[in-house]
Amino acid sequence: MNQRNWVIKELPADERPREKLQTHGAASLADADLIAILLRTGCVGTNAMELARALLVKFGSLQSLARADFKEIASIKGIGPTKATQLLAAFGLGHRLAAEPVRNELMDTPEQIYRLLGPELRTAPREVLKVVLLDTKLRLQRVEEVSSGTLNESVAHPRDIFRPAVAWNSYGLILVHNHPSGDPGPSMADRQLTTRLAEGAQMLQIRLIDHIIIGAPGDGRAPWFSFREAGLL
Repeated sequence: MNQRNWVIKELPADERPREKLQTHGAASLADADLIAILLRTGCVGTNAMELARALLVKFGSLQSLARADFKEIASIKGIGPTKATQLLAAFGLGHRLAAEPVRNELMDTPEQIYRLLGPELRTAPREVLKVVLLDTKLRLQRVEEVSSGTLNESVAHPRDIFRPAVAWNSYGLILVHNHPSGDPGPSMADRQLTTRLAEGAQMLQIRLIDHIIIGAPGDGRAPWFSFREAGLL
């Protein structure tokens, strides 16, 4: 039998993810169904549903897939750069949609910051450091990425952290970064950086409101660590 590129429309009607979504809505579909819709086609000998299931098996979960970077996804047989781009774009939209309701609220608690950036940072494969810039009413001006580091640490200098706040004439800022391990507990480097930033903020007359580390939920603990809540800032 000749090998060919199987497509979703060749599946039985009641197994086609697109038709299931149109009839019953996205909530009725499994993760693999939704991924298959994004992939659209499979590869030689494998249809889009099989390819979607293979992706979930390889990464272990949807969250692990969302944490993978472009090269890691694109290198998988049957995916390539186009499908990898489509998947990452979908995950990016999901992160923004989750954060959108928070953007007009007061950014004065770790919970709010987690709602704003948690969906994105808890799935980031590497340590990313961002600053949340706030006005005098503690409302969001913008979020700026300062650095994206290795698997274990970000590389940032205090001047890079304060530069966006100076440029936007911000009243204050909240420093936010993630721990890809999922444990939000601060390292010694995190503590030292926070101390240096507190000193710099005082000199620049910019309020350092908090430094929040984003982790993953587990064992009943909060998925973040707040230096302010811990009395360290």
